[in-house]
Amino acid sequence: MNVKMPRGQEVIQEALEILEQHMEPAKVALLLSIWQTGSDDYIKIKDQLFADETVKTLYEKIQTYQNSKE
Repeated sequence: MNVKMPRGQEVIQEALEILEQHMEPAKVALLLSIWQTGSDDYIKIKDQLFADETVKTLYEKIQTYQNSKE
């Protein structure tokens, strides 16, 4: 029986996508800054997570998230 093990970066990417869907962006950023895991570079992960984001798009996502919780 062969088991395909996912690569570490694939697992991290999937986890970040899940976090982004279920947490407001500010909390994800805070978690990543606290969550130092061995050889993973927070700046690199942050750059991947927020690659296409601007202050305006993040603000809009935060507003949408907060409005959905009211």
